[in-house]
Amino acid sequence: MFAALGDDTRLRLVSRLSGEGPLSISKLTAGFPITRQAVTKHLRVMERAGLVRGTIRGRESVWQLDQTRLADVRQHLQMISARWDETLGRLKALVER
Repeated sequence: MFAALGDDTRLRLVSRLSGEGPLSISKLTAGFPITRQAVTKHLRVMERAGLVRGTIRGRESVWQLDQTRLADVRQHLQMISARWDETLGRLKALVER
């Protein structure tokens, strides 16, 4: 899941899908300096991680975020953040002694 999000292009795709909702490949590639095929490969990586899902509407593939999986990501990041805050607090207390 985090490996799938560890790429700048994939993060930008997530951002577009998050802000604009479900989008076709042609709309997703607008403004990207890469081909439709490259965007499709990135979407497939995210699909295998459960972050997005594609459906066929007529002749187009339309992609959308899986909100449940993103909620899992958010929860993991909050847990990691809380642990870092605790660790940094202990380090600060140690240094200030």
